[in-house]
Amino acid sequence: MKFTLNRIMQAAVIAALSSTVLTACNSSSDEGNTAVFSMGVSDAPVDQAARVLVCFESVQLVGNGQPPQRFDVGGDNGAVEANDLCLDSSGNPIPNTKGVDLLTLQGAAAEDLVVGAEVEAGTYGQLRLDIADGSEIELMDGTIHDLRVPSGQLRLDGPTLMANQTFNYTLEFDLRRAVVAPPGLPHYLLTPRGLRLVDNAEVGHIEGQVAETLLIDNECAVAPEDLETPVAAVYLYSGHDVAFEDMADNSDDDNGPYASATVFYDGAANYEFAIGYIQSGNYTVAVTCDTDDDPEEETELNFFHSENIQIEAGVTLDIIVGDNG
Repeated sequence: MKFTLNRIMQAAVIAALSSTVLTACNSSSDEGNTAVFSMGVSDAPVDQAARVLVCFESVQLVGNGQPPQRFDVGGDNGAVEANDLCLDSSGNPIPNTKGVDLLTLQGAAAEDLVVGAEVEAGTYGQLRLDIADGSEIELMDGTIHDLRVPSGQLRLDGPTLMANQTFNYTLEFDLRRAVVAPPGLPHYLLTPRGLRLVDNAEVGHIEGQVAETLLIDNECAVAPEDLETPVAAVYLYSGHDVAFEDMADNSDDDNGPYASATVFYDGAANYEFAIGYIQSGNYTVAVTCDTDDDPEEETELNFFHSENIQIEAGVTLDIIVGDNG
C-alpha cells in the first residue's frame, strides 16, 4: 500500500527534540568540563494522516568515553514529565512515556524531551531515541494502525558539546521519508530516514506560498473542495541553480531533497506550505504537481519551476514561489 506523508514536512515534529535538541548558544554553564544539553522535536506534515502519535520513552547520549547518558521520561536530570496519550492493549496509559502527535508541531513548533541536562562535554558517537509501544498512525478515513520502530530505537549521529556552553538542538522528522507502509502488513514503520538533528542557533524556517497563476499555468488542480487534498509539492535542494535533471525523489538517499513539503489550498486564495529547521545556506526550491512520492520506490517527479533562495539563521523566510511581482 502506498502512503504519502505530504504534510509531514510542514509540521515540526518538535514533539521530542526541538527546543532541547543540541544547539550551541553562547551562554555559559558552571565551571568545569560539563555542558548543558537540551533537545526537542519538530515535524513536517502528511496529507493522508490525521494523527501521527509517537511514544517517547527516553533519550540517550552514547560515547565520549562515558556510560550512556540516559534521560528517561518522568525521571530526573532534565527529562520531561510523562503524559497519558500512549495506551497499552487494554487501553491503560503506559507509565513513563510521553506521547507526541507530530502533526500538531507544524513549521517552527517544537516540544521538549530533554531540558537543561548537565552532561560531560565532548563528542558523542550516537543519539538514541527509545520508542515505546503505543505509537500509532490514524489515516484520514479514521482507521488506526500501529506505528512501529525497528528494534524500538531510532539512532542518529551524536553531537559535540563543548565545555561551559549551553546546547539546544532539534530533531526534525521529515515524515514523507521516515514513515513507510510495508507491503502486505497492517502496520506502518517509523525509520531514521529523513530525520535531521540541527543546531537551533544555525537554522531558519520557511513560511511560503506558491502563486496560483503558476499552478494554473502548469495544470495543477487548484481550489479543491477538500482542503486536506494537496495541490502540489515543493522540494528543497542544497545549493543554488540545481538543474531539474539532478533533482531526485525521496527514495534517493544520495541525491534526494534536503526537505520537501506539500502545498495546500487555504480555502480562500492562498496555496501554502512550510518547512522548518533548515540549516542556513543556499538552496534551490522547486515545484511539481506530483504529490505522491513513496520513499520506498523511485518516483518520477516533473518539476516545472525553480528559484534560488537563501536561508539565514534565526530568520523565517516569507516567500511566494513563482510570484514575479
